[in-house]
Amino acid sequence: MSHATPSAASRILASWFGTGLILGKLRGSDWGSGTVAAFFTFPLAFWVGSTWGWQAQIAGAAILFFLGVLATSKFTEDEGDAGWMVIDEATGTFVAMVGLTFGPAIVAWLMFRAADIYKNPFPGVAQAERLPGAWGVMTDDLVAGIYGLIVGHIVQALV
Repeated sequence: MSHATPSAASRILASWFGTGLILGKLRGSDWGSGTVAAFFTFPLAFWVGSTWGWQAQIAGAAILFFLGVLATSKFTEDEGDAGWMVIDEATGTFVAMVGLTFGPAIVAWLMFRAADIYKNPFPGVAQAERLPGAWGVMTDDLVAGIYGLIVGHIVQALV
């Protein structure tokens, strides 16, 4: 099946403004690129919430999810869930941090990363990853972000 060559804009978004390309350039492997992108997204997601509130974080996550499906769909047919495509981790970071103060946000971010990396112990994450194409790329991080969000809000309620 013939399809159009992905645009530079799609590559920029899918790589979350190049954060997904850093490790590949430095050491020749994309392994760990999702954590790099999530690390760079943390201050942005926290700032959005601190400045405009949890509603803006939800809006940010929704916009990133939508853009992520569009951007990664250009690559999944040829590359699957390539390690350099990390807009999904940016989306999961936004989801995990909705409405949290700084300390609980760190806990939520760590839980999100654990759920995204290890998948199987977290019901729904591996199943979401098996959705076809860009939907699987994006949805597993959405589900993993929800795990982070739940744990973060538990911590926030306890402190």
